[in-house]
Amino acid sequence: MKLLKTAFAIASLMVLTHAGAQNSVEATIRKNVEPKLGENVKIDSIRETPYGGLYEVRVGNDVRYTDKTGSYLIVGHVFNLKTNEDLTQTRLDDLNKIKFSDLPLDLAIKTVKGNGKRVIAVFEDPNCGYCKRFRQQTLSQVDNVTIYTYLYNILSPDSAVKSKNVWCSADRAKAWDDWMLNNKAAPAAPANCSTPNDKVFALGQKLNVNGTPAVFFADGTRIPGAIDLKTLEARMATAKQ
Repeated sequence: MKLLKTAFAIASLMVLTHAGAQNSVEATIRKNVEPKLGENVKIDSIRETPYGGLYEVRVGNDVRYTDKTGSYLIVGHVFNLKTNEDLTQTRLDDLNKIKFSDLPLDLAIKTVKGNGKRVIAVFEDPNCGYCKRFRQQTLSQVDNVTIYTYLYNILSPDSAVKSKNVWCSADRAKAWDDWMLNNKAAPAAPANCSTPNDKVFALGQKLNVNGTPAVFFADGTRIPGAIDLKTLEARMATAKQ
């Protein structure tokens, strides 16, 4: 029993020593790195990585790297050359992950193609050229999917007007496709028609959607940009709720 107590005491001391050393490193990094990140920019977390003796410095949903003394700052992605995995992107995907079931689907335009069994959510701006390309070259080719489209007005003052016209149309999904695929504008909305524009904008800001299109998958992961059909199909195949 005495030996067990001694072993436990030693183990506890080792844990406390490691925690103390870790806290000391974090304090050093915070002291040396945080002032260099910009005015009023705060480090949200610091953690030791399993590669290269680097420490991850997280600011919001972005990451940087430094050494244990906080003397250097690395901006960029870290790759595992044996597996070709983008370790930074994997980490960013995890940080940006959402709970798909928490999305307020009533704020989106719902489009069902085929059996609609697969599901994605897309943030798009009516003045976004990349969004139109994504619709024309990718979404128009995919089948058996339910698409929830959030009209996210961030590019132009009249984006909100165009979104309102689409939202107030008798068939919102058709009106959106008419505009995005064929450049056919929706008729002017009645003055008393209300839209979820402000709520969608707040949602996008909360989810750190900084550009359009942005695609969210059933497992909560996301891909920014106008991805091609092959990439979309591959992600939907692996993204399970």
